[in-house]
Amino acid sequence: MSARWLLAAPALLFAGSALAADAAPKWVEGKNYTVIEPAQPTLTPGKVEVVEVFSYACPHCHDFVPFADKIRASLPDYASFQSVPAGFSFTAWRTFQRGYFAAQALGVADKAHDALFSAVFDKRSISGTDPTLDDLAKFYAAYGVKPDEFLATANSFGINAKIKRANERIKAWGVTGTPTLIVNGKYSLSVGSAGGFAQTVELVDWLVAREHAATP
Repeated sequence: MSARWLLAAPALLFAGSALAADAAPKWVEGKNYTVIEPAQPTLTPGKVEVVEVFSYACPHCHDFVPFADKIRASLPDYASFQSVPAGFSFTAWRTFQRGYFAAQALGVADKAHDALFSAVFDKRSISGTDPTLDDLAKFYAAYGVKPDEFLATANSFGINAKIKRANERIKAWGVTGTPTLIVNGKYSLSVGSAGGFAQTVELVDWLVAREHAATP
């Protein structure tokens, strides 16, 4: 073994280590995202489905609003985005959950989505801890919904069924906090697991592309 090789060896070993580090995956299963077992069916066949589990009572969801909007706007044609409100065991969360599904049934949930977060956390015109359906009826009136119609819809059998289904899906996904992102019924991630708001957007994009590439 020559002296020249011995002198070069440390540099070669260092370069090899650097290449190995570069080759390491950025996103790690079990750390940055969780595999849902068993995988759950989606509501948008033929699309890679992204779901945000959220609540209007959740301050972290409020902070995530611009990033959720970015995910929604940047998804390719082969993907879809939907919001699913969580109720858990909190009265305020359940009120917002019922109100969201009523607004969705009346066709105003999406257009009023960001504004309701602002009403709760920025303007403080709606309580985040003790909201009522009457409060939400007044809020959605600005979007052309008659308060009586909103209240009747919110308390209807159809909305009860939507809430039951949403709670079942949230439980099957293993969601315990918000905001949580579910990709194609197979992967679950949070802002904390992804490493931040911007990283969450990047990780969702990566998982969506991965799912699309795996489609036969």
